[in-house]
Amino acid sequence: MRIVFAGTPEFAVPCLQACRASGAQVVAVYTQPDRPAGRGRKLAPSPVKQAALAAGLAVEQPESLKSPEARARLAGHAPDLLVVVAYGLLLPRKVLAIPPLGCWNVHASLLPRWRGAAPIQRAILAGDAESGVDLMRMEAGLDTGPVLLEKRTPIGPDDTGGTLHDRLSLLGAEVLAEGLRRTLAGQVLAATPQPAEGVTYAHKLDKAEARLDFGRPAIELERTVRAFDPWPVAEGEIGGESVRIWSAQAIDRHHDATPGSVLSASRNGIELACGNGALRVTALQRPGGKRISAADYLNARPELRGAPK
Repeated sequence: MRIVFAGTPEFAVPCLQACRASGAQVVAVYTQPDRPAGRGRKLAPSPVKQAALAAGLAVEQPESLKSPEARARLAGHAPDLLVVVAYGLLLPRKVLAIPPLGCWNVHASLLPRWRGAAPIQRAILAGDAESGVDLMRMEAGLDTGPVLLEKRTPIGPDDTGGTLHDRLSLLGAEVLAEGLRRTLAGQVLAATPQPAEGVTYAHKLDKAEARLDFGRPAIELERTVRAFDPWPVAEGEIGGESVRIWSAQAIDRHHDATPGSVLSASRNGIELACGNGALRVTALQRPGGKRISAADYLNARPELRGAPK
């Protein structure tokens, strides 16, 4: 079986490795063009491109797959199956029709919940109890295709966008490997249409969402802090200073204080008044600084100890 793999970020790398280990032949790897990165804004290859080149695989980086020339080049690889994992480019209907076995997508949610660009973070923000990965047969719509296989995982109280991302990345490779194993053994995977009920969309993250509104309930702010670690990282104000907030817990604490004011500050954390409850900040980052504990922050700002501010 000849596979063309399409993916871009680190999330997709284990799935590329699963394709290579399956016994199928990966005849080409499609990934987005190199993008500026780092302080020098030099062009940098995607994690999938780096993995593909290290494995000696052919790499294609078209700006789009809409042109007849791009489609002809893809068809020239004669893929039996196209596997897409966080590629980041739309696949026109004519592209989906090229492989005889169709196009598979590994999506980081339990469809139809959280179709779209940021399913991992949206699940944490919403307080979902579980997430997972779906192996889906692609259609022209956005994540609308029937589900072939699924794996689930609980979302723990300490899960961040980063930890859930890493776990789902490995689960995605597992579900893809199972689908490939069954197909190579001659099985036809049952395609289960997505239910019409429960459809939600995981819109792309916006850095403006990272600014914490302390008028909201503390539990919602805790989820924001967890979901936006490691990017874009929650931001808030403590005693008049704008900081990045890396770690925080919601506290069930009654108060009549102004939202955002400091209720208490100790080595255990800095408790900030919220619309409902309080948010105890335990790790943060000053402008231009590095991530530090609340205890280290208070060493630099001892005035926050004592009376509420």
